[in-house]
Amino acid sequence: MNFGLKMQGGEPASVMKVSESEGKLEALATAVTPNKNSGNSGCGGAVSSSSSSNSSRGGSTKGWQYSDHMENVYGYLMKYTNLVTGWQYRFFVLNNEAGLLEYFVNEQSRNQKPRGTLQLAGAVISPSDEDSHTFTVNAASGEQYKLRATDAKERQHWVSRLQICTQHHTEAIGKMMSHAEGQQRDLIRRIECLPASGLLSSLDQDLLMLKATSMATMNCLNDCFHILQLQHASHQKGALPSGTTIEWLEPKIPLSNHYKNGAEQPFATESSKPMAVLEAQAVAESAVLAREPEEINADDELEDTWDNKEDDLGAVEEQRSVILHLLSQLKLGMDLTRVVLPTFILEKRSLLEMYADFMSHPDLFIGITNGATPEGRMIRFVEYYLTSFHEGRKGAIAKKPYNPIIGETFHCSWRMPKSEVASAVSGSSSTPAGTNHAPVPEEALAQGASDCYTVRFVAEQVSHHPPVSGFYAECAERKMCVNAHVWTKSKFLGMSIGVTMVGEGTLSLLEHGEEYTFSLPCAYARSILTVPWVELGGKVGVNCAKTGYSASITFHTKPFYGGKLHRVTAEVKHNVTNTVVCRVQGEWNSVLEFTYSSGETKCVDLTKLAVTKKRVRPLEKQDPFESRRLWKNVTDSLRESDIDKATEHKRTLEERQRAEERHRAETGTPWKTKYFIKEGDGWVYHKPLWKVIPSQPAE
Repeated sequence: MNFGLKMQGGEPASVMKVSESEGKLEALATAVTPNKNSGNSGCGGAVSSSSSSNSSRGGSTKGWQYSDHMENVYGYLMKYTNLVTGWQYRFFVLNNEAGLLEYFVNEQSRNQKPRGTLQLAGAVISPSDEDSHTFTVNAASGEQYKLRATDAKERQHWVSRLQICTQHHTEAIGKMMSHAEGQQRDLIRRIECLPASGLLSSLDQDLLMLKATSMATMNCLNDCFHILQLQHASHQKGALPSGTTIEWLEPKIPLSNHYKNGAEQPFATESSKPMAVLEAQAVAESAVLAREPEEINADDELEDTWDNKEDDLGAVEEQRSVILHLLSQLKLGMDLTRVVLPTFILEKRSLLEMYADFMSHPDLFIGITNGATPEGRMIRFVEYYLTSFHEGRKGAIAKKPYNPIIGETFHCSWRMPKSEVASAVSGSSSTPAGTNHAPVPEEALAQGASDCYTVRFVAEQVSHHPPVSGFYAECAERKMCVNAHVWTKSKFLGMSIGVTMVGEGTLSLLEHGEEYTFSLPCAYARSILTVPWVELGGKVGVNCAKTGYSASITFHTKPFYGGKLHRVTAEVKHNVTNTVVCRVQGEWNSVLEFTYSSGETKCVDLTKLAVTKKRVRPLEKQDPFESRRLWKNVTDSLRESDIDKATEHKRTLEERQRAEERHRAETGTPWKTKYFIKEGDGWVYHKPLWKVIPSQPAE
């Protein structure tokens, strides 16, 4: 593409022939290069391309100079290693120019690759109190070298030289950051000074992307540098208390402000508001959360009509470059809790609503308490537990539900005709007969509440850092309830993402005075670059201390070669006699086979198991922070396949949450939950059934 540009000083720029995508950026660079008469103010300011300055010695063009005390140091030191648990002589080299401390096996191997290298920028060098020869080098990465010189004088020589080098390179980072910030601000100003139309427009999509990515990069670098400073300061003052973590900082400038360019933008009523206005709005809305827990009227709830069917992978295929870019920024083992994932891979519901799917078979849940013996009730619980995961996946495609916002809640209920539950639990106590039930007729659900059991469910996001969800379900007529709290921790594993479900739940059968504690398996999103799918993995346990029965359940991940997908095995055991009373094998999303101590077997085909639809209130009757009403705009946009609009709505919600969090931090106001109370390491529903109905003594 041929075009010519005239610089602001009046001198014509050279004619260039470049690709269209590169041309916009190269042309911009040419356009903003000032001539010798241009000034440094307003839109005519220069974009500096070098930080060089003449020093007092020799006119060097380095941005900063080493002091007279900067010198390369090398020699033998003793290094402590855990590998052989002892001290070893190693040859160390202080590379002042690169800001590195390197070591080799001996001096003869100095020309080979170093055995180890520490970056000294942000490091802390500390003489040891244990003797006059030892000192430590604590790198910003967390790695530490424990070293020992031959005497106190040699230690002082190494420590002083290392400290000087560290100080210079740490200061250099700050200077480079300041210089880069100035260039980035100049770049944005230059783009915004371009006309709104024409060959180079301030609204050009490539230039808008350049503004956004440069701003995001600077925010990230600023946060990293600030954390480096905090770590350095903490080492200077002493070690941090056990368990202390340094939190990532929120961006100082919202990225949305760099998309305006004077043009009318979608969602201007929210995204264009000053931060102070957003914070005031968030604080005002937080008053909604501070009120007392709401009693949900079951008559207001209607059978759910939402279609939660997920789309195919068309959108994912189209956005492959976005996924590749995201993956390029990740490292193995990185915690993804605070990584913002692309909107197009989101499932159209909140994680809080997904937890409600554990109750999609209320007949099996209610039927637990119908077991005639402790053994029968434990087996029924295992059956319910293993059949509760299938409905949580709306298809084979792995998509991510919305991350709940702190204070977000979700309410629903299920009605199950008593006659259906009775038929489901008929038979012997040790062999539950709840196999493949037919769907409950609508006329049966329409009958009076006195002819149905009602299971109520409430979930709340009780914490943001870490992201903890609490959920509670009860069937008051059968005197049973379940309380659980879950903290999701996501990690990048290469071509898959692992999600650990930290926490536990407790099922209380008040009629029998029994409590069943249980945990949840890990989840994995596999093949994230092709056709992502979900599998469960890990061992979980179920235990009833009062009866002495327990269950060990293993979700098997697929081996690299061969093997079945989604395999699960389980054993139910009587701990006192060490007797296995039931074994289970099969797939958690297909067919499960139960084998009992009596020799009887039973198969449960989950694909034919009836699913009872939950009942929810219409949106207009929901609280502003209930999941479906809170995420309505995002969900509607995803249904319309308008990814940009969904992303903007999602960003608005997240910015409001950050503003509210900042206000609480500044005013020292603790967060107050609505339905759950912190007890020890867990969270308990504020009005559990066991506080209302006294528990019976153990049988």
